[in-house]
Formats: sequence, structure tokens, C-alpha cells
Amino acid sequence: MPRGVMPRRPTKTGRHEGARSNAPKKSMSVEPTKGRSAAAGKSILTRFSKKLASKPSPGGASKNYRPTSPERVSEILKRLDQLYPDVTCALTHKDAWELLVSTILSAQSTDVRVNMVTPELFRKYPTVQDVAKVEPQQLEPDIRSTGFFRNKSKSVVGAARKIVNDFGGQVPNNMDDLLTLPGVARKTANVVLGTWFGKADGLVVDTHVHRISRRLELTKNDDPKKIEQDLMAVIPREKWILFSHQVIWHGRKLCLARSPKCVDCLLENICHAEDKTWSTVEKHKGARA
Repeated sequence: MPRGVMPRRPTKTGRHEGARSNAPKKSMSVEPTKGRSAAAGKSILTRFSKKLASKPSPGGASKNYRPTSPERVSEILKRLDQLYPDVTCALTHKDAWELLVSTILSAQSTDVRVNMVTPELFRKYPTVQDVAKVEPQQLEPDIRSTGFFRNKSKSVVGAARKIVNDFGGQVPNNMDDLLTLPGVARKTANVVLGTWFGKADGLVVDTHVHRISRRLELTKNDDPKKIEQDLMAVIPREKWILFSHQVIWHGRKLCLARSPKCVDCLLENICHAEDKTWSTVEKHKGARA
């Protein structure tokens, strides 16, 4: 044996050091720290477990989070005021009739497209009486580019004739009468009442309001009528008209349908939408367009 090399000796347990054992490992247990009782150790473990349980799970909401609380809604409105302080309807119009026609044409189309079509349309047919005299087919070429032009032609001519025959040629200024006009549902009626007459009888729920209200967790509904009811319950009435305009502008500029520009959005850190493209806060499952 070479000098300086000692043979390995068995340990007191009878096994060589470093030898593997097939015996089952003992389960880990919490031992009381030196100087502390077992009860103190259990207390520390209990507090640690409760702390973990109190943390929101990924994709979930904290226990005390209320998306429609007055404080959160107030903060949303405050930031919308900063972004869009004086916005109004983007449809070009000179009176209630032109606004009504433009709103009917805007269904499944864009305001930009409608504003390209209406100047020539109103030049050819300046008044509601002029439109009431024509057949729907005569309007079709003028509004073809807005889409669904046959149905829209029928609605515009039908609305003109009813306004002339039943309302003395004046667009009604109340919800019940507006809803009797062909092609007019609550969205169109709310646009006319809010923008032209300054009446807050409801909120405009178009595709932008639908999308953003769901992302902001102000509603969980998909039906426009139910969304409107949900918004009316949490948005102060004096804000109904402006809120709709602000959200519509926000939907056009930042909160886009497919790729919202979250990194540029002033509402980002109070928005928990699941389909955000960038986020500094927890995302909530189900909060999406």
C-alpha cells in the first residue's frame, strides 16, 4: 500500500461512507426552532399558509376587487375625461334628420365611409320630404358603398315617410316615437337623442362600447340591451352621453378589437382584460371582448 493512503473504514452504522441506501427516506416534518416550542412552530406555519392562500391565483381577481365599485368607475371616467375631454359624434350632420340617416347608414360600416357618402346624398335629397317621395331603389346607388344598401334604403325611405305622415316632418325627440321608425333601434335613437337633442335616455352601445365595457369589466353580457342596462346602473346619468362618445373614440384610437395599444393607454393599470397585448397588472379570466 502506498505511503500516506489509509484504507476506508466502515462507519459506526456498518455502512461505508458514500454508499447508497435502499431504505425509504423519512418524510420531512416541521421541527420547532431551537428555543421555540412546537406550538410556536405550528403558529408560524399557519400564518405562512394563510399568506399564500390570500394571494390571488394567476388569472383570477383578488377577494375584495369590485370592478363596478363607485371608486373604480369614477377613476375610469376621470381618465376618459383626460383622454377625450370634448369629443362628440363623428358623423357629419346639420340637423336631426341628417344625423338619423347617417346613423342608420353607419350600421356595419364606418363613420368615415358614411361621411364620404352623405354629402352627395343630402345634396340630391335636401329634406326629409324629398326622401319620402322616392322609392328605395333610387337611393341604392348613392349608399351602396356603406354595405347592406337594400335594407338601408328601405329603412331611410320608410323613416322619412313616417316622419312626414305621423310627425309633421319633424324627427321625434323622444325614445318611444323614435323606436316606431323603420330601421331605428335603441342605439340609433340614443345617438339622435343624446347628440342632437341633448337627452340622456340611455347609452349608445355600438361595437366599441360593447368591446371596451367587457374589457373593463363593467358588464359580462353580450346582448346590447343588457349591456346598456348594466352601464346605466353604474355610470352617472349626467355622464351617459359623453361616456358613449369617449368610449367610441377610445375604441377607434387605442382599444382596438384585435391588437389594442395597451402600452399607450391611460387606463392600462386599472384594466385587467384577458386579451390585453401588454399589462402591468393581473389579467382576469373572462374579461375580454
